[in-house]
Amino acid sequence: MMNTKLVIFDMDGLMFDTETVSREAWKIAGKKVNIPVDDELFSQFLGTNSTYITNLLINKFGEDSPYKDLISERNIMADKLIDMNGLGVKKGLKELLSYLKSNNIKRAVATSTSRERALKLLTLGDVVNEFDYIICGDEVTKSKPDPEIFLKVAEKLDVKPENCIVLEDSRFGVYAAKNAGMNPIMVPDLLTPDEELLGMIYKKADDLVQVIELLK
Repeated sequence: MMNTKLVIFDMDGLMFDTETVSREAWKIAGKKVNIPVDDELFSQFLGTNSTYITNLLINKFGEDSPYKDLISERNIMADKLIDMNGLGVKKGLKELLSYLKSNNIKRAVATSTSRERALKLLTLGDVVNEFDYIICGDEVTKSKPDPEIFLKVAEKLDVKPENCIVLEDSRFGVYAAKNAGMNPIMVPDLLTPDEELLGMIYKKADDLVQVIELLK
């Protein structure tokens, strides 16, 4: 493998089983405010930040729709579901972080989620202190698939893009990594990669345990 000096982690669906929670929360919130959120619409949210989602809802349902209530209800419901059921941590996360640390490979989080929510989840998952840098969706001006969030990580940690591995589960996340000149490894969650996506990624892993093998 290339000279890997930095591994960048997405969060939702990659480290934590939160995309299934998010999908359920959007559907419940949609029924409450009478804005239907089906699987097709939800799939367009994957890997994007709040600004992107807001603009998408406005374009689809209109400025006069209760889109703000939808977003608010979704956030409340997602928190309730996690509080009720706990946070599902993806298989191999802590083992992978330990492997990277022992091999002096830098570790970062680049998530489209807001910083407040990201820190809450990373704390619940007991990994908040395992990263050299954390950057969130409300700290960049452009959403994935724009490479801004990944390039900011590389600049902050002084690593060339070609020496970065990006772990992603979403289409837009893979696009962003590729646009940044980095090497995406896809660990699928809700999205099954099609031929186009498989042609863009460096490797595909079934879980984070397998990522360790790919890095060796």
